[in-house]
Amino acid sequence: MEFLLATRNKNKIHEIIEYLKSLTLVVRSLQDFPDAPDVQEDGSTFEQNAVKKAVECARYTGLLTLADDSGLVVDALDGAPGVRSSRYAGENATDFQNNTKLLEAMKDVGSGGRTAAFVCCMALADRNGLIRTVTGKCDGEILTAPRGRRGFGYDPLFVKQDYNRTFAELPLELKNRISHRAMALEKACLAIEGYLMSLREVDS
Repeated sequence: MEFLLATRNKNKIHEIIEYLKSLTLVVRSLQDFPDAPDVQEDGSTFEQNAVKKAVECARYTGLLTLADDSGLVVDALDGAPGVRSSRYAGENATDFQNNTKLLEAMKDVGSGGRTAAFVCCMALADRNGLIRTVTGKCDGEILTAPRGRRGFGYDPLFVKQDYNRTFAELPLELKNRISHRAMALEKACLAIEGYLMSLREVDS
């Protein structure tokens, strides 16, 4: 069965495909559908954006579709960058520019006030509409300077609670077990398995 990841982000595709290896699915992404419309992420929450992407992409392709919206929520910045995490420094901002803006915004925040969380909301939909949403959250803190060369986004600045390495310093295998996306994917996989089981029951 073909399955769509509603993203063109190569880093996300790589992480999610690694996690979905156990499922008997032929995984596609929006890179395989160059004419698919760009869904405007104009929701005020991660869930709203994920649902919109999943529903619209499932309707366009006809495939069972998983979409996510994720970002960094910083307590000292009243939840920013939040749903604008990938566009924090501008619509076409690079990871470096976003990280630089975050560090500047937090330059006067002391070590006790740099708490933050990565949040990932995933939505599963088919051509008939939304099936389920799930959320993963990873608490930690923001460093005063980047560390590590792996990962993407704000990974070089984020240290998970009870760890002493940034997400950009962790091996992918470990990050995929403990990240916000991993937590959401674990729940999403259960939803996908339930959907596939329901299809088999109908066929039988």
